[in-house]
Amino acid sequence: MDTEREEERVGSKFPLSFWETAVASMVVLGFVIGLLAVYLTMPASDYSFLKLPRTLEDLQILRDHLENYTSDYTAQVLVGYCVVYIFMQTFMIPGTVFMSLLAGALFGVFKGVALVVFTATAGASSCYFLSKLIGRPLLFSLWPDKLSFFQAQVAKRRESLLNYMLFLRLTPTLPNTFINVASPIVNVPYHIFFLATVIGLIPAAYVTVRAGLALGELQSLGDLYNFSSVATLFLIGIVSVTPTLMSKSKS
Repeated sequence: MDTEREEERVGSKFPLSFWETAVASMVVLGFVIGLLAVYLTMPASDYSFLKLPRTLEDLQILRDHLENYTSDYTAQVLVGYCVVYIFMQTFMIPGTVFMSLLAGALFGVFKGVALVVFTATAGASSCYFLSKLIGRPLLFSLWPDKLSFFQAQVAKRRESLLNYMLFLRLTPTLPNTFINVASPIVNVPYHIFFLATVIGLIPAAYVTVRAGLALGELQSLGDLYNFSSVATLFLIGIVSVTPTLMSKSKS
């Protein structure tokens, strides 16, 4: 019966029901109220520079302006940063790599990595629970083949699921946005999802945040993930699944 409903939704122009759309709208409204509260506590000024960065040039302009506020209005900048990052993660909006670079440029490596891991984990968790409520019809509509593949892999690795989820977080095997929205649908327990997210995002966050310190030297996003960086992440990912492979070979 559930399968028939999903097929009917996939065949329709808009896969979400009225109540599912209402839930998503309420979540959006909550984020908007949070951003409005931050804006109202900032000093009167020209904030035309405030926009989601889409290029390195946009990011450099945003960094140059926010540096003037970060020392005097640290709490507001932090809250605004967190709300925007979590909102982008929750609704799979591209561009969080620019936000990670901004964290390095504004707060340095240690604080920047902590901030990125916290906001990325919170955003991924928000996406996980929102997807648990309304994500199934969207996944069946957008990525049916990829969802079937992920579901089969999770079922096959149920006994060593944490290692597998760590491998996915550490390597670009599957997009992080897809992992966030698909995990509850394929029955990945939240505690495993959470641990894999917190641990698995640290290496990539470090690479990106550290690059944010030298933002002016970046020519393109391709400079972030050169061969050595990607190879290192894959090596860490392979190490994370090695215990599972060894236990299987012994058995």
